[in-house]
Amino acid sequence: MSNNSEYKVLNLYACLGGNRYKWDNCQVTAVENDPELARLYQDRFPNDIVIIGDAHEYLRLHYDEYDFIWSSPPCPSHSKARYARKGTIEAIYPDMRLYEEILFLQTHFNGKYCVENVIPYYEPLIPARKRGRHLYWTNFPLPSDLEEKESGIISGKDEVKKLCKIHDYDFYQYNGAQRIDKIARNLVDYEVGLAIFNQARGIQQKQKTKQQQLF
Repeated sequence: MSNNSEYKVLNLYACLGGNRYKWDNCQVTAVENDPELARLYQDRFPNDIVIIGDAHEYLRLHYDEYDFIWSSPPCPSHSKARYARKGTIEAIYPDMRLYEEILFLQTHFNGKYCVENVIPYYEPLIPARKRGRHLYWTNFPLPSDLEEKESGIISGKDEVKKLCKIHDYDFYQYNGAQRIDKIARNLVDYEVGLAIFNQARGIQQKQKTKQQQLF
């Protein structure tokens, strides 16, 4: 974890930075393996450090350089939607990197962290806090009004256009291999991202103040 006064944040599986949109007064390192998403993220947040690569491995190698870590590992293999289609699509293993990261952060990281994912088709293997359509694993209390900040489920006609308005971003800029509707649907609401970020940072600031008073 950093020792200087600048608040250092690691944003894993960064996508287009939905969670990061309203964060300020911090230095953010974003890791994204889709080059087109990484390019658009850099355009959106030109002062962030953007790394194209494996977020899972980057976490293991660099976790102790940050004050706050946000991770949103890939969710399709855990989703209820995929389970509902069993028998009509290929059967796959749930991606256990989700739980690897939770256990890793619980064991090794001294800062504050938030791991976010969908509500799965099975009972979560590690207890989590449910807010709206998501599960959160954190080492600090979540804001009490977090669920009120979620935009809700958007689907049907003009879904992407509606999500462009909600997220204040033009998803049609994306020219990569992934589906635009999938990217737009999976982006974290920025009000949720801001509330969690402020909660974590506020708790850390209070803890540091108490430590300084002791010494």
